Amino acid sequence: MQRKKLKRGGIVTIATVLGLVAAMGLTVLGLGTADHAVASYDASSWLWSSLRSEMARVNGVTGRVDTRLQIPRGQGHTMQVSQTDRFLLLRDLNTGQVSSLDLATLQITATTKTVAGVGVSVALHDDKAFVVDAVQGVVRQLDPRSLAPIGEAVRYPPGITGGEFDGGGNLWVAVPSEGTVSAVTAAPLPDAPVASGGAGGSGQSPAIVHTVDVADPSHDLTISTLDDGVAVLNRTTKTLTTVKGEEKLATPLTMDGLGSLPPRTNGPRVPVTVPDARHVWVVDPDKVQDFKVPGEGPKLEPAVAWAGRFYAADTSTGTVYVFDENGKLVNKIEVKGANGPLELEVRENHLFINAPNSQTATVVDDKHEVRTVDKYANDVLGGDPPPPPPPPVKKDPPVGKPGAPRSVLATGGNTEVTVSWRSANPNGADITKYVVEGDGKTIEVGASQRSVRITGLVNGQEYRFSVHAVNTKGNGPKKQSNPVVPTSEVPDPPASVTAEAKPDGTVVVKWPAANGQGLEIRKYTVTAIAAGATAPAGESTSTELVVPAGELEYGNQYAFQVVSVNERGGASKESPISNSVVPFAVPDRPPALDVTTVKGKAGTLNAVWSVPAENGRPITRYVVEAGGNRTEVTGTSTEITGLGQGANVTVKVRAVNEAGEGPEATATGRTVDRPAVTVTGSSSTVTSVTVNFTVNDGGGNATCGLDVGGRTANGDCGSLTVGGLTPGTAYNFTVTVSNAAGSVTGTGSRATPAVFGTSVCVNNTASSDPGQHTWCNDPANAMGVFTGTSLSTTRVARASNGQRIEAVCHTTGEGINDYVYNPGKMGTSPNDRTNVWIRIKWSGTERYMSFAWFNVEGVDPNSTGPLPAC
Repeated sequence: MQRKKLKRGGIVTIATVLGLVAAMGLTVLGLGTADHAVASYDASSWLWSSLRSEMARVNGVTGRVDTRLQIPRGQGHTMQVSQTDRFLLLRDLNTGQVSSLDLATLQITATTKTVAGVGVSVALHDDKAFVVDAVQGVVRQLDPRSLAPIGEAVRYPPGITGGEFDGGGNLWVAVPSEGTVSAVTAAPLPDAPVASGGAGGSGQSPAIVHTVDVADPSHDLTISTLDDGVAVLNRTTKTLTTVKGEEKLATPLTMDGLGSLPPRTNGPRVPVTVPDARHVWVVDPDKVQDFKVPGEGPKLEPAVAWAGRFYAADTSTGTVYVFDENGKLVNKIEVKGANGPLELEVRENHLFINAPNSQTATVVDDKHEVRTVDKYANDVLGGDPPPPPPPPVKKDPPVGKPGAPRSVLATGGNTEVTVSWRSANPNGADITKYVVEGDGKTIEVGASQRSVRITGLVNGQEYRFSVHAVNTKGNGPKKQSNPVVPTSEVPDPPASVTAEAKPDGTVVVKWPAANGQGLEIRKYTVTAIAAGATAPAGESTSTELVVPAGELEYGNQYAFQVVSVNERGGASKESPISNSVVPFAVPDRPPALDVTTVKGKAGTLNAVWSVPAENGRPITRYVVEAGGNRTEVTGTSTEITGLGQGANVTVKVRAVNEAGEGPEATATGRTVDRPAVTVTGSSSTVTSVTVNFTVNDGGGNATCGLDVGGRTANGDCGSLTVGGLTPGTAYNFTVTVSNAAGSVTGTGSRATPAVFGTSVCVNNTASSDPGQHTWCNDPANAMGVFTGTSLSTTRVARASNGQRIEAVCHTTGEGINDYVYNPGKMGTSPNDRTNVWIRIKWSGTERYMSFAWFNVEGVDPNSTGPLPAC
């Protein structure tokens, strides 16, 4: 079943994110300390690498890393960072810790805690630092050196959005409940750091210097700060309003979905991105133009303006599409192995594109030259971690008109009614707004608000209201509220509210009983407030409400307000806001679990998986069970040993966070088995034997060898040949196949074919010398069979002319001249000699005959042919 989420408003996402889990223990690699202050003022930016748990300072001019910091226990964390030439402010979303790093010394100067999760952000401009609690509506200035508060905080209604500086140093926030945008100016920073532990400084406080009405109350607002002023997108009415000093310019847009803005826009042209439609609208003072972004799916980040071009990042493919000022696609930047978000920030006259989940980043200068950055360059910190498996592909749901809102509730106050409802099913397209109708009024409410107060009503008169949702496909069905009667007899709200997130995913909201002012309190209604969003959380007849698991989005901050409702339906004002909590539950099942055989190790499997949804608390470890053993690891891969040979093993992996162990992912792998071999045939030449065989490698890395008569060969597991053998010899052979689980053999036999030749001595009857006519007839001449390779060894016999003799091999010995008695052999000069002797088989043993009198069959008389050397 799909979870019901309370959508959050926009948060500040800064591209050069930086992670820090511990305030101490950093490892600095790169420049010496004396160089840091100078380098900090170069065109550089700090980039976060989540898999490595380190940050790298990238020089925008060279596109190279000059300094890196290893961050203890930061692997896999998401960070918010704001940086200047002097300071970095860091906020770890997983832990809520905020830290200040002095870039002149690369030292942590201070740390402070905030509520973890989405809802708090940090902002920095020159020496002005703020922490913005969007849920509580609190904007507090900090001394960036000590993180101590300066003066009193600026307080807004709960559920604000924004919190980013413009080029002039004003911090801008939007207040959806009021339909306003507001600028805050910082108090002067004292010469000496403000001591931690309390407000201090110059005695002055930050102040609101400008507030502008930009929308009706309860519209969804998101902002992008400008070089001077702010751009506000009313997502409910699809209107972009720019505020520059006293000038306010509203531009209606014909967008086909919910728009989004980058936190900061450089230059006069403001890009508005509709991720679902892959459409970008560009608004400047003179005109509006739009263009489509190639590709499919809604994983499109807000387009960023830079140097006359627009950069739209697609996180599903790791591609940044680049468009010129006329909306023409002019380039595509591929970020290798992005595996997640792409973060774009313009800083120091360069655009930095960072992929926190990969080793790659990109720098673009104002001439549009692109440089690829290897954040892991030089392997300073050791080997690369294995890349995570790709997440499973999710199919887009069918798109249609939205469903009806759920649980439309109307409560009456003094001449007013509050209407609230639970979200409608969007049916595949984001809900852009809700429309409330009744008493002749039509009120548009932002999709993230889901509550509206209708004033100017008559006490004692009954009213009924309807609510319907709107998406790009049109209007959904209307849902009627209960009848409601405004009354002046209203109770007091509860005096206080507390909230506690439980490990089972629920949130328990408690309050003291309210004063009914003489009437019975029948129930309490509870509203949840997030950054830029409000929605009903439920009703209770007691002083406690348990918000079910999954009703609120894990990892987001929420606070709560409670309204008392008496026996006559009269509703109080809202209570004070509760503390902020972050709902959490056990992590999801690890996705993409893949179990593979470790081919080079017996009884071993390798398991790799992707990081699942943490569900509000950091994953601290993974529990892996296989073969009856249980181990714990901190990464997303492990090698499992001690398993049997050829065993089918089921591996179970569960992620663990503060709430406990999540559901298990399972996959099966098979360990390496002993190999098997089958000899399928053999063949031979006079000096070699070839054996053909088939191998079952048992799932391992098999190696194969052949032994023939003590001679060996290793190599291809299919056919092996051993050479250097003796012709005419029967051999036994053994094939051995080995892998990590053991070895097996296959045997057989094969004989090499024999080599034959003939003994030759032919009388030269054509000679004028009568002695040559009968020279070969003399038993003492030619074709002698000896015990060695010279005439001085024992002559044991004489072959006859043309006698067929089996040869064994050839060797060297005394040079012999056949003169003219072996036609075609050598020359006819008395000095033409051969020192080659042939080992032959003779009378059951081996003897020798000079090559002068022996011709190998089938080859030239001067060639030993296939006969091997002895």
